[in-house]
Amino acid sequence: MARRKKQEEHENHERWLVSYADFITLLFAFFVVMYSISAVNEGKYRVLSDSISAAFDPTRDGLPIKLSSPLRPPVVERDMLTNRVSPASPENQYPNVDTGPQPTREDRLNLSRISSQIKRSLAPLIDQDLIRVINNDLWVEIEIKSSILFKSGSARLSRQARTVLKKIARILAKFPNHIQVEGFTDNIPIRTPTYPSNWELSAARAASVVHLFTQSGIPPKHLSAIGYAEFKPIASNKTAEGRQKNRRINIIVQSDAIARRTNRTEQLEESLAGKRKAAAARNPERQTTTRGIGFAPPINLLPPTRTAPTGGGQ
Repeated sequence: MARRKKQEEHENHERWLVSYADFITLLFAFFVVMYSISAVNEGKYRVLSDSISAAFDPTRDGLPIKLSSPLRPPVVERDMLTNRVSPASPENQYPNVDTGPQPTREDRLNLSRISSQIKRSLAPLIDQDLIRVINNDLWVEIEIKSSILFKSGSARLSRQARTVLKKIARILAKFPNHIQVEGFTDNIPIRTPTYPSNWELSAARAASVVHLFTQSGIPPKHLSAIGYAEFKPIASNKTAEGRQKNRRINIIVQSDAIARRTNRTEQLEESLAGKRKAAAARNPERQTTTRGIGFAPPINLLPPTRTAPTGGGQ
């Protein structure tokens, strides 16, 4: 019987396409993985970070593990830090801010004395809710209703106002704290030759108090006047009672920790003094000066002696 010839297999000349397809598939998968790694979901990452941080927190009970920095903590907004307060101290009924400038022991002692002396001196007006005193370790705020200070639309201090402010000045003159006087009005517009708007009226009222303080023995370098007009209300301007609350003068007695951060003139003087000292060290024989560098004279916002036409309900 004749042997059957073995049928030869057909040679596939397109076999390379299989390897090429596998290569393209792997390459595609590689780029998909790379893209997924690069596009991180920040929200999911933060949740994962918080969960791991909480799991490895060494302050929790039953966790002996102590890590120096497991993960970077979430970013906390500045407002959240500012609003975080420590419990009230026994000497002070108001909570203290635990971030930012820290007052010294002398700061706390001076502010405590100022607050107690003013509360004793002005007790009748405080009981009538015409004056409010708020204090903490960084400042003392004395809020005075404008009804006992000024007539409507005027920045001229009344006789009762002078008596009250002189009592406050006698107390504040004993201490080296910086004093910031703030003027506020309601939202009723005013337009007179002396006060074109509430900005001028509020600033003039604050300056009137500053002038009286300087006449009562407080060093002018410890004083500043600010006008906020109607833009920082403490009550609604829709009612007469609310507008009356918004017409006020605030006297802020600052601690040294606050004053040094806000006094740009003092910071500039310290900077210039440092530069002069460095220049003197480089050139001992040459005296350096600050020619060309000066400070603008203070603006006198006190209204003229003539009586201005009344306008508005400020």
